[in-house]
Amino acid sequence: MAVTETPSDVGGSSGLDSYFQISERGSTVGTEVRAGITTFLAMAYIVIVNPAILSNGIFMSSPGDLFPQLIVVTCLAAAFGTLLMALWAKLPFALAPGMGLNAYFTFTVVLGLGLAWQTALGAVFVSGILFAIIALTGLREYILNSIPLHLKHAITAGIGAFLAIIGFVGAGFLQDSPATFVTVGDFGGPLPWVALGTVVVTGALLARKMKGAILIGIIASTIVVIVLGLDAYNYGGESLESWAGFGGGILGFTWPSDLIGAMDIGAALALGVVTVIFTFLFVDFFDTAGTLIGLTEKAGMLDDEGNIEAPRAAFTADGLATAAGAALGTSSTTTYIESGAGVEEGGKTGLTALVVAGLFLVAMFASPLAEAIPGVATAAALIIIGAMMMTSATKIDWSDYRMSIPAFLAIVGMPFTYSITFGISLALVAHTVLMAISGKIKEIHVVLWVLTVLIVALETGWISQIFG
Repeated sequence: MAVTETPSDVGGSSGLDSYFQISERGSTVGTEVRAGITTFLAMAYIVIVNPAILSNGIFMSSPGDLFPQLIVVTCLAAAFGTLLMALWAKLPFALAPGMGLNAYFTFTVVLGLGLAWQTALGAVFVSGILFAIIALTGLREYILNSIPLHLKHAITAGIGAFLAIIGFVGAGFLQDSPATFVTVGDFGGPLPWVALGTVVVTGALLARKMKGAILIGIIASTIVVIVLGLDAYNYGGESLESWAGFGGGILGFTWPSDLIGAMDIGAALALGVVTVIFTFLFVDFFDTAGTLIGLTEKAGMLDDEGNIEAPRAAFTADGLATAAGAALGTSSTTTYIESGAGVEEGGKTGLTALVVAGLFLVAMFASPLAEAIPGVATAAALIIIGAMMMTSATKIDWSDYRMSIPAFLAIVGMPFTYSITFGISLALVAHTVLMAISGKIKEIHVVLWVLTVLIVALETGWISQIFG
């Protein structure tokens, strides 16, 4: 006798099925769990890479001394944001501290502008609250419509190039030169070759559609460095040393007492930090918009008019996660494109995200394992991530100079000036002026005129002069 499959058979337990609409979306509990594991493996590298980047700017006495605490707050921020997406928006997407935004936080805001990392965290918090307000009030659509699509693609690609140059330095591919500004690194030692091998192996795994390819590449590189006894670790001194071993065991947990609540909101609200807050908000907002649109389309969850399911909840969750992450002690939290790995595995509901959140909570108890990862491994991961983000450049019409020149300035401006904010500013101003003088002034959105004037005023110091 044939057995008819009921909705509860498809979706699993009736409670989960009812809350997450599992059977309604044509999925099963097993599929959702598998998709959640796949998504976590695809983005687990952030547990290592985010602390590695932030450690350069967030520290007490020397770079790296808060690395174990940064691992914990990275996992907590990712778990909190992903839980919001799971339980509120009920979408199968995961959040974590964003790549590119963490680099901007560290290398531009803290090390470049000289802001205290506590002030920078305050700026991230304010940007997160503004993000949530924009999502709740409906300003999202108005702002999104004002920025040309080609500039959104260019910003993503530019951040990828920015990550790549950071990876090139960390891998030893690049070093400074008094004659040519930059030059080829020292390939006489083994570390650049280990990094190059990691890039190649990871690329091969990605080409073969291997889930968790970036994480596998990081682990493989780490094993090579430890087994060969290479000097690839810096324990607070100026020279590199070989791996010191697991003196305190493999597992461990360090409560982030130096990071939680350390943000300085008052300092962040000072006039000189307005441009920083704006950049955090700008990049996070449009990165999230592009990611959510791409993921929901891939999951078949866009309506007939191309609108995202639960857009207000999804965007608000992202903003609140950024604010919470800053309070914990990490840079902006955002929706991850790696969530597409889980979508490909069949994930369609918030249960997928719930599984990811749980795995991030487990991961924060493995900080000694993360500390075993050498810099060349994370540098290789940054190069790979940069390559992934560069694919956005293929969506730009390079034959139309009104599009290609501002887009090009965004893409090369970020790595060449070592500033994400300057690359974005350069592109926006160039786009507005180029459109105006080439006969397309009526196509320039009023928001772009406002942004252009604001950028010029900030970059030239007019605002500081006006307000003393």
